[in-house]
Amino acid sequence: MSVEASWDHLRSLLAFARAGTLSQAARALGVKHSTVSRHIAELERSIGSQVVHRGPDGLTLTTAGERLMAAAEGMEGLVRQAQDDIAGRDRLIQGTVRIGAPDAFGSIFLAPRIAPLAAQHPALNIQLVALPRVFNLTKREADLAVALAVPQHGRLMAKKLADYGLGLYASPRYLAASRPIRTLDDLRGHQFINYIDELITIAELDYLDEVSPHITARFQSSSILAQLYATVSGFGLCVLPYFLAKQQPGLVNVLGREVVLTRTWWLLVHEDQNTLSRVRLVHRFIYDTVRQNLALLQAP
Repeated sequence: MSVEASWDHLRSLLAFARAGTLSQAARALGVKHSTVSRHIAELERSIGSQVVHRGPDGLTLTTAGERLMAAAEGMEGLVRQAQDDIAGRDRLIQGTVRIGAPDAFGSIFLAPRIAPLAAQHPALNIQLVALPRVFNLTKREADLAVALAVPQHGRLMAKKLADYGLGLYASPRYLAASRPIRTLDDLRGHQFINYIDELITIAELDYLDEVSPHITARFQSSSILAQLYATVSGFGLCVLPYFLAKQQPGLVNVLGREVVLTRTWWLLVHEDQNTLSRVRLVHRFIYDTVRQNLALLQAP
C-alpha cells in the first residue's frame, strides 16, 4: 500500500473520530460514505487490527483506533506546519481561525477589539462562535476556545487568561417599585433572572445558589445578553459580569460588598493546532487583550 493511500485512510479515520458517524465524516472530506467505510476497512487490513467497533448503536473507536488517531493527529500537525512554513509564515499570516467563547466574552469583550488584528493581517479570517457551551477542540469545533474550566481529557494546552468579577444588578426602575434590599435576607421574594437550569452545560454559570439558597429565577434564558436586557427593562435582579454590566451605566450594583463572585477564563488550544502560526498569533492577541483590560474585568 502506498504512502499516499495510507494517509487517505488515516484522514478518513480522523474525520470519523471527529464527526462521530461515517456519513458526517464523508461530508467533511467531500467524499462518498462508501469511500470512508472502505478506507477504514483497508486500514484495518493493513495493520492487522480492528480500529472501530461495529455495535448495535453504531461505530466507536477501539483502543487501537484511539492510539492510531493520536498518531494521525501528529502527522496532520506536521503536514500543516510544513504548509505553513512553505507559505512563509513569518512574512504572511493567512487562513481562518475559529474562536469558541462564552457569549458575553465573545460578543461584548472580544468582538469590538478584533479590528486591529484584522487590519494588521489582511489575509487572516476570524470566525467567532459566541455561545455558553463547551467546545470540543479534538473534533475541531474551534481552533481556540475561551473556557471557564480546563477539560480533564484531551491533548489540550491551557493558559489562564484572567479572573473576572460578577455582581448582582438591577435597574433603578425595578428597585424603585420593589421592597428595599439592605441585606441578603431581603432578597427573598424578589424577582430574579438566570440561565435555564436544565440547559446549563457549564457548572460555573450556575450563580444563584452562591447568592442565596432562598431565591429562584422567574425569567430564564440561555443567553447572558438576553438576561442583561431583561435586567435593564426592569424585570428583576441578575448576576452579571462587571464588564457586561458596565455596558449599561444605569444599572445598580446591589449589595456590592456582600455579593462578589469570581470566575476564571482559560484559553485552550489543541496541541496540534498550536503548531500553526495563525493560531499562535490569535492566541497571543486574545491573551494580550485580556491582560490589558484587567481593570474593566475585575472592578465593579
